[in-house]
Amino acid sequence: MEVKHLLDKLNITPNEVSYYEIAFTHPSVHGDEKVRGKDYERLEFIGDAAINFIVAELCYIYRSDFDQGMMSKLRSNLVQSKTLAKYAKKLNFDQYIKVGTSIKAQKTQLSNRIYEDVFEAFIGAIFIDKGYEFVREFLTNIFKDEVINFDIHMVNDYKSALQELMQTKTGEGVKYVTVEMEGPSHDPIFHVESRYGKDVLGVGKGKTKKAAEQEAARDALAKMVA
Repeated sequence: MEVKHLLDKLNITPNEVSYYEIAFTHPSVHGDEKVRGKDYERLEFIGDAAINFIVAELCYIYRSDFDQGMMSKLRSNLVQSKTLAKYAKKLNFDQYIKVGTSIKAQKTQLSNRIYEDVFEAFIGAIFIDKGYEFVREFLTNIFKDEVINFDIHMVNDYKSALQELMQTKTGEGVKYVTVEMEGPSHDPIFHVESRYGKDVLGVGKGKTKKAAEQEAARDALAKMVA
């Protein structure tokens, strides 16, 4: 489906539609040949920065009851992979994403990692094409209610919990070691161990190192209370 159809639905009148077409072009479209600027990676870089800054601004404006640490947790929760992927799916981005034969051959649903990347690239395209104020309004419409209604007690930060527990017991911290990375380079699975000294406390895997580390911390905590 043409990207112009999506822009019409979102009331975005583009100055240059090619930015948005690139935002939906996965690197696999060009195979092993790297064509700079012809896939979404550069726009993803801009979009990631814009999302982090604007969500931080919304946290400051709408959560005067939060201190710095709480605002940091709120922002991290809202800009994490699964949240951005959720919005990409809600906007039916799958109808517009272009992937190469290597992805099509897998005959599986697009991963959350790809949805996240495309969402960031789309925001990057809006930023480059329409400017800061336009992209700020667009993201405010998406995130404002979540910022206002966010319950800090719903955040499960297993790494912080494990770190505090181990430092209380021993005075030393936990390290996270990536022991394996499997799958294609554009959609890897990371395997991580949480370690205290030479001891392995827990193991975890995820689409990103951060997600795998959280799983390794969660596994360690579960073993400690078992």
